[in-house]
Amino acid sequence: METIQFNRSLRSVFNLMKLTFGIVPIVAGLDKFTNLLTQWDHYISPGIAGMLPFSPHTFMMIVGVIEIVAGIVVLAKPAIGGFIVAAWLTLIALTLLSGGNYFDVAVRDLVMAIGAFSFAQLAKLISMHPVSIRA
Repeated sequence: METIQFNRSLRSVFNLMKLTFGIVPIVAGLDKFTNLLTQWDHYISPGIAGMLPFSPHTFMMIVGVIEIVAGIVVLAKPAIGGFIVAAWLTLIALTLLSGGNYFDVAVRDLVMAIGAFSFAQLAKLISMHPVSIRA
């Protein structure tokens, strides 16, 4: 009986993380086109913005497409998507740190990257033991 309860709890945690790491990148990606949540191009370091062959807004729309795809991958293939989101969030944090601004956002993104990495590990475990987890 304890195993069934453990499996249900584990599945519940997994599903919550899957929805979080799937939907949040999709919403953030879509917002790169509308700037309702924030003015995203402010997060681009001036040094990087100066090297772009297009406007910072265009760059952020490209970033948005990547985030949307990453969220969809999380929902379809959680183990792979979790690692992609973890890597993406780490890259964002490193970019913010190199720009010398938004340290609070960089720390938040690194913490979320650890969560996404943990989610990917959990997804791998669940995929290796589907019978015991779904009981």
